[in-house]
Amino acid sequence: MMALPFYQKHHQHYDRAYRHKELQSTLSQYQKEEKRKSAVYSHGSTAYTRGSAAYRHGSAAAYSHESAAAYSHGSAAYGHESAAYSHGSAAYDHESAAHSRRSAAYSLGSESLSKMSSAYDHESAAQSRRSAAYSLGSESLSKRSAAYSLGSEAYSHGQMYVSGITDTEEERIKESAAYIARRNLFATGEGISATRVATSSSTEEQHEKKSRKVAIRESAERLALKKTLEETEEFHRKLNEDKLLHAPEFVIKPRSHTVWEKQNVKLHCTVTGWPEPRLTWYKNNVPINVHTHPGKYFIESRYGMHSLEINKCDFEDTAQYRASAMNVKGELSAYASLVVKRYKGEFDASYFHAGTVTMPLSFGVTPHGYASKFEIHFVDKFEVTFGREGETMSLGCTVIIHPDIKRFHPEIQWYRNGVLITPSKWVQMHWSGERATLTLAHANKEDEGLYTLRVVMGDYYEQYSGYVFVRDADAEMPGAPASPLDVECLDANKDYVIISWKQPAVDGGSPVLGYFIDKCEVGTTHWSQCNETPVKFARFPVTGLIEGRSYIFRVRAVNKAGISIPSRVSEPVAALDPADRARLRSHPSAPWTGQIIVTEEEPAEGVVPGPPSDLHVIEATKNYVVLSWKPPGERGHEGVMYFVEKCTAGTENWQRVNTEIPVKSPRFAVFDLAEGKSYRFRVRCCNSAGIGEPSEATEATVVGDKLDIPKVPGRIIPTRNTDTSVVVTWTESKDAKELVGYYVEASIAGSGHWEPSNNNPVKGTRFICHGLLTGENYIFRVRAVNAAGLSEYSHESEAIEVKAAIAAPSPPYDITVLESVRDSMVLGWKQPKIIGGAEITGYYVNYREVIDGVPGKWNEANIKPVSERAYRIHNLKENMVYQFQVAAANLAGVGTPSPPTRSFKCEEWTIAVPGPPHDLLCTEVRKDSLVLLWKPPVYIGRNPVTGYYVDVKETEATDEHWRSVNEKPIANKFLKVSGLKEGVSYLFRVRATNQAGVGKPSDTTDPVVAETRPGTKEMEVDVDDNGVISLNFECDQMSPDSKFVWSKNYEPIEDESRLAFDAKGGKSKAAFKDLGEDDLGIYSCAVTDTDGVSSSYTVDEEEMKRLLALSHEHKFPTVPLKSELAAELLEKGQVRFWLQAEKLSGNAKVNFVFNDKEIVNGEKYKMKVDHNTGLIEMIMDKIEDNDEGTYTFQLQDGKATNQSSLVLIGDVFKKLQNEADFQRQEWFRKQGPHFVEYLGWEVTADCNVLLKCKVANIKKETHIVWYKDGREIMVDEEHDFKDGVCTLLISEFSKKDAGNYEVILKDDRGKDKSKLKLVEAAFADLMNEVCKKIAVSATELKIQSTAEGIRLFSFVNYYLEDLMVSWLHNDAKIKYTDRVKTGVTGEQIWLQINEPTPQDKGKYIMELFDGKTTHTRKLDLSGQAFDEACVEFQRLKQAAVAERNRARILGGLPDVVTIQEGKALNLTCNVWGDPVPEVTWLKNEKPLTADAHCILKYESGKSASFTMTGVNTIDSGRYGILVKNKYGTETSDFTVSVFIPEGEDEVSQPEPSKGDKKKV
Repeated sequence: MMALPFYQKHHQHYDRAYRHKELQSTLSQYQKEEKRKSAVYSHGSTAYTRGSAAYRHGSAAAYSHESAAAYSHGSAAYGHESAAYSHGSAAYDHESAAHSRRSAAYSLGSESLSKMSSAYDHESAAQSRRSAAYSLGSESLSKRSAAYSLGSEAYSHGQMYVSGITDTEEERIKESAAYIARRNLFATGEGISATRVATSSSTEEQHEKKSRKVAIRESAERLALKKTLEETEEFHRKLNEDKLLHAPEFVIKPRSHTVWEKQNVKLHCTVTGWPEPRLTWYKNNVPINVHTHPGKYFIESRYGMHSLEINKCDFEDTAQYRASAMNVKGELSAYASLVVKRYKGEFDASYFHAGTVTMPLSFGVTPHGYASKFEIHFVDKFEVTFGREGETMSLGCTVIIHPDIKRFHPEIQWYRNGVLITPSKWVQMHWSGERATLTLAHANKEDEGLYTLRVVMGDYYEQYSGYVFVRDADAEMPGAPASPLDVECLDANKDYVIISWKQPAVDGGSPVLGYFIDKCEVGTTHWSQCNETPVKFARFPVTGLIEGRSYIFRVRAVNKAGISIPSRVSEPVAALDPADRARLRSHPSAPWTGQIIVTEEEPAEGVVPGPPSDLHVIEATKNYVVLSWKPPGERGHEGVMYFVEKCTAGTENWQRVNTEIPVKSPRFAVFDLAEGKSYRFRVRCCNSAGIGEPSEATEATVVGDKLDIPKVPGRIIPTRNTDTSVVVTWTESKDAKELVGYYVEASIAGSGHWEPSNNNPVKGTRFICHGLLTGENYIFRVRAVNAAGLSEYSHESEAIEVKAAIAAPSPPYDITVLESVRDSMVLGWKQPKIIGGAEITGYYVNYREVIDGVPGKWNEANIKPVSERAYRIHNLKENMVYQFQVAAANLAGVGTPSPPTRSFKCEEWTIAVPGPPHDLLCTEVRKDSLVLLWKPPVYIGRNPVTGYYVDVKETEATDEHWRSVNEKPIANKFLKVSGLKEGVSYLFRVRATNQAGVGKPSDTTDPVVAETRPGTKEMEVDVDDNGVISLNFECDQMSPDSKFVWSKNYEPIEDESRLAFDAKGGKSKAAFKDLGEDDLGIYSCAVTDTDGVSSSYTVDEEEMKRLLALSHEHKFPTVPLKSELAAELLEKGQVRFWLQAEKLSGNAKVNFVFNDKEIVNGEKYKMKVDHNTGLIEMIMDKIEDNDEGTYTFQLQDGKATNQSSLVLIGDVFKKLQNEADFQRQEWFRKQGPHFVEYLGWEVTADCNVLLKCKVANIKKETHIVWYKDGREIMVDEEHDFKDGVCTLLISEFSKKDAGNYEVILKDDRGKDKSKLKLVEAAFADLMNEVCKKIAVSATELKIQSTAEGIRLFSFVNYYLEDLMVSWLHNDAKIKYTDRVKTGVTGEQIWLQINEPTPQDKGKYIMELFDGKTTHTRKLDLSGQAFDEACVEFQRLKQAAVAERNRARILGGLPDVVTIQEGKALNLTCNVWGDPVPEVTWLKNEKPLTADAHCILKYESGKSASFTMTGVNTIDSGRYGILVKNKYGTETSDFTVSVFIPEGEDEVSQPEPSKGDKKKV
């Protein structure tokens, strides 16, 4: 089964085997059809001879997807063949493909092949008018006709499949390669014989007539074909599959419909692609299954045309429908929406979504069905975006659609410069259902342009646009130009393609000298340069391509500084003949159609081609000339190639240009021509028969650029747009040809530095330059660009200040009635959201009467504009219904009036509670707070307003979530609302209250997000050197028309007698003239014509006192001190007196006074003043008794003075003097080897004690000596003082190691010592730590069975008696007995349980107490653990009993006995055993029996004796004794050696050693 392409694995509806099943089904149908056709062929049906339409229709019905009938109407290359011939060859193709899998060559004896060959020749004869007679008999088959031989050999190599769908990607490449091979073969027309048919009543016969010369020719051509096929085997490996296969493409997309219920609707679409795409219909992304809805849906697919018919539509059919076309090259979808309307009276209220009732009836859901228009709003929109090459950029926008129809989804489309964008490796799109995003994965200058998001709902859409700028990436070499852009491949042919590009806007500071073009074969990473010298013209012909291979290209610019980074690579292009490419695109499902072109002339051998025609120059530059021509009409039956010749105009000295390799394409670029000279050109054709006559020569062509550089654009006019952009217009270049566009540059006036405003040439004569600095003056210039190059720069424009253009304001909104009486009404409204760049000067109010729902004529309520956002309209009629509208005005004029309000009735309000407050304003918005301002209600009710309540809720919350900010009413008309959540959007409203109750709430504010915007600054208070107190506020977001507006308690400051205001640039200051209680309050400052920039500062009584004190300090200054006078000791025992001032000028002076007498710098006192840091110090070399007293530093810096004193008398002085003496001694001590850290101890992980100290100022001669209790401790090794640490290790520390330890350092510079007492409490602390380490080192409890019982044990590093050990059984302390006892053996702590019983089961805990902490180890001795331990105990117990009672020899026998002949031998040994063992004596491992010579005795079961009287030499040997009882056996061996003495007889003495014993 074939592998699944990656993009199909993500679709659940995709049948992983659908292609395989479809192929099997098609093959089986095809084989049945071919059997039927073969039978018809064999009986000589004349229908096939004449190419009947009946056959054409029959095959079309059998092959709705892969029908070759389409090719009978195919491209011009095959336009002369009939459908009958086309299908016959297709049938032949199938049979040969089937047999090519079984054998490399065809078997000519096959009956089916005979029939097919006959049919093939028969149909060929139907097409030929010049064929010779051929025999139809078996003789023709045995000789293998040329047509059959060539066809079968081609097919066997090609591995063709009928359906055009192969099982692997590699076979598809082979399929295409075979197609080109066969195309080259049949294009020659040689080796193919035409036939004619002779028909009789019984059989059809073939007759073949050919000469020997023709046979030789055919044989040679077969060899040539074989070579061609071998080449194609190599060729298909290089062939780019992407150019042969074709992704799905919608020629006609389905259209959206709006219909009434019960009507039928039909969606149509047409799809192309190779392999033929499979199309699936979806409803709201769910595949439509016609079987689950019989009679509801009808799906048809025919010749690439697909339709979906929906019968009797109902309300449930309202949805978004998608047609998804898929093949191995990808998937493509097209969308259409269907809206089904209901007639009035049949509306289903369940589909009426919440909130839509308040909508106008012309939008959203109505009782009449779905309207054709939707409300589409864009929120959180992307603005003008700036990026850089290579970066990832993302554009996003939140889309809100009303009404929200669940079955009806929008179609999201993205456009760049008006061209629809499709997803690619450079661009990804995403729609989450609420937010549409477009991501540029690797931004390039080609991506620069105007991006438009279009949201389509049925026949209605809304769109939003924003410009994206892409700056050049940093050059690899300083001064190198920017990279070119928009590299495209034009006029691709077999071995030739033209590359075009656009010049970059930035040249790096020096003119671009030209461009290098690089190519890379698809599938490789090797880039090769196509031109040796740079070309300036922005088009270049690349030759020398290999036919059938695919290439990508890139371009680099070069100037004198270096070479730019490469451009973005082009799209891949295949080196193919345009006719082949068109044929592959239009007929992708049949790589070879079987069509053979047969001419009227007889087969000719070696026809020399005629001359080409229509030779002309299509492009001429100073670097090259491009020629184009048409192939010759007379060229024989094989392909032709071309030779190009040139000569200087006025001569006939023709020179061949391409001497080595002939040209295959009818295009050629001639290089190496002398600029300015005139040349003529001609072309010759050639084939295997020879070189033909030349074509007619071209007219004289002068070598040089025919395309002129465009002229300079004119009349550069900048106009204001926004505060960061300017609109630039110009007049187009005159007589410009092939204009690519314009580059615009901007510069701050006077700077001389120019920056490109666009990096992608813009078409048209208008461009908006973004990213400019507000308030700066800019000048602009433009230049045009075409393929020849860039024009000169235009004249510079006039300077223009970047500021927003003034426009009329937008309409006011939220108009409401604040009060109503019998003949007048008070209206209130909110300020327009867009004020047009200038302050609003006033408002105009209109009103009209509404009688029986019909509005009348508008009337002006005011002639002069009103400045307030509330106005009373007089002279109204009581009980009349009115509508109102309001228009705002500024310097640009009167804006558009607001939409008419809802109808209000003019009548006397009699309610007791007050009306709604109005004119709510949110200011000082921060991340957790804001200030809400409002105006009191116009209608106060029956009693005066006593206070206000402020309500708040999150924007998305329902009305039930309104909550009051203040529990009690407040009298102020402002409130600071705290406790907000950062990033959350809120709504606010205000209610007024009086004695009668709480009135109607005001209109809500616009949504406000709690956030502190970047750059937000707070108001600051300042006191200058003269003591003037001022409030200061700074704003860096001001426009030229912005102003600072100060207020106190959020009311305008009318009395300026107490404050002085000053504003310069972006700073404003309010200075208090005489701060007092009358000035207490909240001071706020707002900046007009900004996005709500404001801040406030509260001056209360405490703050006023602080400011007045600070002001007094500034009027009567003192030198501020960071620290008062202090004293500290230095290293040598010197005393340092010091203080630090906040700051000192260079003229500051200091007097040093002791006991009211000034002291000066000298031997005893050293003074120093650091004016930079404000540090003042005096160092006393040595403090003596007469230095007791008061020390004072007096400072003077300009008019500021200060002093600080330090009293050193009595105990304070004595303590300082003693510390100084000690410090001096310490300094002298440290001149030699000394201790940095004195002697201390630590317990190691091995439970040893380590005495350690840290030393310094050590050299080689320094010695260290350790003492304990006054006695020197001998150390084996000299200490190396590594890391300055000295150590003494005491292993297995115990009570004997208690004592006083001392260590001494000494050398020729002096000595130092350190003591450590390890006695009493100090020793106890150390022992506690040692015990703790030992307890921590204890291993987990383990079980060991012994012959006596069960032992629980744990190991420690080593054991001390100070470590208290106790055992617990089931949480109760164990009482030790003879049966249960504890002990320590070496490092093992154990608990022995002798003769264990079931009562011994349970949990055991060993407690180790180190003197402070108890450490435990636990073990559960129950269940299987206890059982296994008991079993092992019984086994060991029995083994011990056996070992104790077994038979054994206790001793008495020697190893060797040497005795003189004739002497008596007596040996005795002791034995033991319970029961009493049996005794057996052995000699040479055989039992020894007692006799008169050998006496054996065994007494009382304990003593066994061996006596031999009068030994002789035959008694020598190996003797042994064996003792045995039921518990075991043991033997002991000894050797008896009898010798004959030479002299006097001697008494033998046994050697005093035991015999060898063996225990069994």
